Amino acid sequence: MAANNRRMSGKKGAQVGSGGKRRRALEGKGPTPPAEMRKGHAKQRAAAAKARRAGGRAPQRRAGGRGTSELVVGRNPVVEALREGVPASTLYVQQFIDNDERVREALQLAAERGGINLMEAPRPELDRMTNGLNHQGLVLQVPPYEYAHPEDLADAAADEGEDPLIVALDGVTDPRNLGAVVRSVSAFGGHGVVVPERRAAGMTAGAWKTSAGTAARTPVARATNLTRALEAYQKAGIVVVGLAADGEAELGDLEALGGPVVIVVGSEGKGLSRLVGETCDVRVRIPMPGGAESLNAGVAAGIVLYEAARRRA
Repeated sequence: MAANNRRMSGKKGAQVGSGGKRRRALEGKGPTPPAEMRKGHAKQRAAAAKARRAGGRAPQRRAGGRGTSELVVGRNPVVEALREGVPASTLYVQQFIDNDERVREALQLAAERGGINLMEAPRPELDRMTNGLNHQGLVLQVPPYEYAHPEDLADAAADEGEDPLIVALDGVTDPRNLGAVVRSVSAFGGHGVVVPERRAAGMTAGAWKTSAGTAARTPVARATNLTRALEAYQKAGIVVVGLAADGEAELGDLEALGGPVVIVVGSEGKGLSRLVGETCDVRVRIPMPGGAESLNAGVAAGIVLYEAARRRA
């Protein structure tokens, strides 16, 4: 029997009292490494991306493309556009126009700004240009908007030594909402706005007016495919946060807003599209004690940008 016990004691396997673990497995693994050294962590990806930028020449960036030229038609719209600093290349004035206060102000504003051509045209020519709209003798031509590339926004933040704070719009088609988001991004120290190339609002005269001039210093980038643009941000170490009424996290608990982040805002009616929602690292909800079902894109973005700016202060 003793011999049998000796044979059993030499058998390989777990020892009594080890909890099924071998001695080496029971040894500690040391302190948890910092976030910048943990593989796959957002801060580690951000540090790696920053090192790549510092180690070599910056890659050539593709342009985000140009929009299309636009006409602002009518005396009140033209005057308001000139007051708000909407970019303009030419002011067309009808020959023998009744010279009222709005016409005089439009001419004065165009002259003061400089760089705007003043062209006198017969009424039939203005009718043709505007497809018969009621132009009232004043037509303002807005040049195509020069969009940035999505990568440029993150690079601009890195050049300033700041964590990127970017807003991406998914399915937002109202230019006034785009202008309101641009204004909020500028107010809270963000680095730009990303919009899809198709089925989305662009930087029209209406968006410029709503931005209250901030569009001149806050870039808007256009993405051929929004999902791929968000995935590129993730590879660069930026956390993608989607706003959703049924989000798993609440805005006040979201620590990611203190670091590199892209805030994705969907349309008021449909919210985030399926692919964009699945791409987000986390979906967050804004608590609304008043019981409102949703907020428009401009208001929702402003709330989240304020929270991000508060955490970064």
